[in-house]
Amino acid sequence: MLTIGQLASYAGVTARAVRHYHAKGLLPEPGRDHSGYRRYDAQAVVDLIRIRILADAGVPLARVHELLRADEEEFAAAVAEIDTRLRAEIAERERHRERIARLAAGDSLALPPEGAAYLDRWRELGVPERIVQIERDSWILTLAVLSPEQVAEAMALKGRLLDDPQFVDLLRSLSEAVGWGPDDPRVAGLADRVAAVLDHHAEWGDGAAGEMEAGLVELFDSIALDSIPAGRRLESLLEERGWSGWTRQQRVGREPGRQYGSQTTTASAPR
Repeated sequence: MLTIGQLASYAGVTARAVRHYHAKGLLPEPGRDHSGYRRYDAQAVVDLIRIRILADAGVPLARVHELLRADEEEFAAAVAEIDTRLRAEIAERERHRERIARLAAGDSLALPPEGAAYLDRWRELGVPERIVQIERDSWILTLAVLSPEQVAEAMALKGRLLDDPQFVDLLRSLSEAVGWGPDDPRVAGLADRVAAVLDHHAEWGDGAAGEMEAGLVELFDSIALDSIPAGRRLESLLEERGWSGWTRQQRVGREPGRQYGSQTTTASAPR
């Protein structure tokens, strides 16, 4: 005969759990010996192990109570149902593990190889990681709303921009401006430089941003403009210099619907 501590140890639970199962009516309370202690037999160990396994599988205690009293056929059917549920939960957890692994991979999260290589070029140019992450997040959103063909075209365009010394110089300046406040006197000069780059690349024609809904354009704008304190003022100053919008850039006064340049982020001019 076993004490409650021995029973709990053999079944892999605590003595407190044994008392809880007694209170729930799952495990019958045995008689006491002449010293007033409960004494358990081998059947109590088997019953307690069955209770623990069912409870560990997520079966509610009320259902455990039913299963302990079910016949062999009913018990087998219930176990098959529990197994099916556990398999589904395992598959879902595996999907979560895959997502976590992709998060740990950094730039490879939802980005094609050419996208990760593109961001690596930013780092080689000395762009701060905070700005690289803003650019990466913008591309992740781009992949969610545009076709693969549109994304590939936009990515190729941005890759060519990195070969332009004027654009690279502007990129570094925008990186330095991350900490500037809206009233910083240097913002006006930065707006001049951004406008000059937009003017230089205006002939590249329509960008993918021209096909976006207004709500998506605003979403892209928020990623870019709200990431730096001077972002909204820079947008306003650009309009004074002949460029309206940020993600969907348009020449002020040009024919309606015509897009000049394509997407940008806080860390870039035309995208």
